[in-house]
Amino acid sequence: MGLPAQKLAMTAAEFLAWDATQTVRHEFVQGEVFAMAGAAEAHVTAAGNVYVTLRQQLAGTPCRTFITDMKLLVEATGNFYYPDVMVTCSAKDATDSLVKREPTLLVEVLSPSTAGYDRGEKFAAYRRLPTLREYLLVDLETRQCDLYRKNDEGRWVLYPWEPAQDVELASFGLRLTAVALWAEVPVVESAAPPAV
Repeated sequence: MGLPAQKLAMTAAEFLAWDATQTVRHEFVQGEVFAMAGAAEAHVTAAGNVYVTLRQQLAGTPCRTFITDMKLLVEATGNFYYPDVMVTCSAKDATDSLVKREPTLLVEVLSPSTAGYDRGEKFAAYRRLPTLREYLLVDLETRQCDLYRKNDEGRWVLYPWEPAQDVELASFGLRLTAVALWAEVPVVESAAPPAV
C-alpha cells in the first residue's frame, strides 16, 4: 500500500468515479484514498514470476490470474485494494472487467515499507473474503514465503517455505517452484540498522 499522499475522504461510489480518471493506482481504505507508490525491480520481477507461473498452470480452467492493476473489493469493509497477484475462479468475477470480489488466492510481495501492513491490517481485511483460501507473502529480503491457508474449521494456518523450497498451493493443486519464483529477481539487501 502506498503512503497517504492525498488524504481524501469519499464514498466507494465517489472513489470509483474519481479513480477512473486517475493516471496512478489508488487504494481505498475506510473512506481514505492512498496513492500507490511504484515498485522496485525485485518486487516487479517476483510478482511477474508468480503471475506468469500461475497463469500458465491455470490456462484452460475457469480460474483467471491478475497482476497489480486489478482492483479487489472486500465487500465486508467496502475497501478496494490492488493485490500484487490475484486468482479468482468466480463466475461472478468473470462478469466484471474492472473489480473482482471473490478471489481464491491473493499474493503480496513484501517491501520494507509495506510488510507490516501486508501481514497485519491488510491480511485482516482479506480474511473477510469468504472465497479466499490462501494468502501468500513473498519476502524479497529473506527469499522466504509465508503461505496462510484456511482450514476446514475456518482458521488460518501458516505454512512457511524456505528459499529453495517449492510452494504448494493446495487451493489449486499447483506448485510454485523456487526456480520460477526467484528467476531473475535481484538480491535485495536487508536494511542496515542505524549506527549508534
